Amino acid sequence: QVQLVESGGGLVQPGGSLRLSCAASGSMFSINIMKWYRQAPGMQRELVAAITSGGFTDYADSVKGRFTISRDNAKNMVYLQMNSLKPEDTAVYYCNALIKPDYRARRYQEYWGQGTQVTVSS
Repeated sequence: QVQLVESGGGLVQPGGSLRLSCAASGSMFSINIMKWYRQAPGMQRELVAAITSGGFTDYADSVKGRFTISRDNAKNMVYLQMNSLKPEDTAVYYCNALIKPDYRARRYQEYWGQGTQVTVSS
């Protein structure tokens, strides 16, 4: 059973930094794209950043230049370094990944973590 577990959320002042981590565990054959989403209260979940297995990255316009996504393929980890945080970055952040559970799988399956709260406030 594949699991994604996020960590690293918390309360930070505006202008501060946080680093989120997401660990993929369980029976996995390969991991394709890994992403970070966020959802603020009363808002739809939005894509924050994505990274392919080869390291190609993409970001939402609202976080470009402030957030950096990275991954460690050997450890099945994805990270989100968040700098210059703003109150509008406050949300639950979710890890997402496309994973083939075993070599027989024909398609990648989508998995989600349980989320980690990030609150930016003075």
